[in-house]
Amino acid sequence: MADKEEKAFHKLLVWKRAHELTLMIYKASEKFPRHEIFGLTSQIRRASVSVEANIAEGYALGTAPNYLRHLNISIGSLAETECHVEVAHDLAYLSDAAYSELVEKARETGYLLSRLKASIEYNTHQKPHEPQKPWELLSFRNLLLL
Repeated sequence: MADKEEKAFHKLLVWKRAHELTLMIYKASEKFPRHEIFGLTSQIRRASVSVEANIAEGYALGTAPNYLRHLNISIGSLAETECHVEVAHDLAYLSDAAYSELVEKARETGYLLSRLKASIEYNTHQKPHEPQKPWELLSFRNLLLL
């Protein structure tokens, strides 16, 4: 497995940050009460996985409109994740330190998502009649905007 070829979406900084957030959510939610296993624990985990999964799926579909649609779903799932983090903190399932770390990672992920979305929108509006692959929109200039 050490020779496993890296998937294209793995190279995206936004996917890496979303994946880090998911791992942080899983670790933090292990400490949630047992009675939350089918409630808040399940919801917060599914929402966080949805963020990174939609980044990967939209990228793999290969067209800007599909990618933008999936980035919008990721943004919604990130908001849902942040809401669940808030509830978990208010119920004292998360310490102040864990809460702060999760909020900071979610903010970073959200910023990167919004910059990627804006970059794709900018590039597709410049050339509205040419269908483009998402990876073609990630020029060096656009990556600097991230």
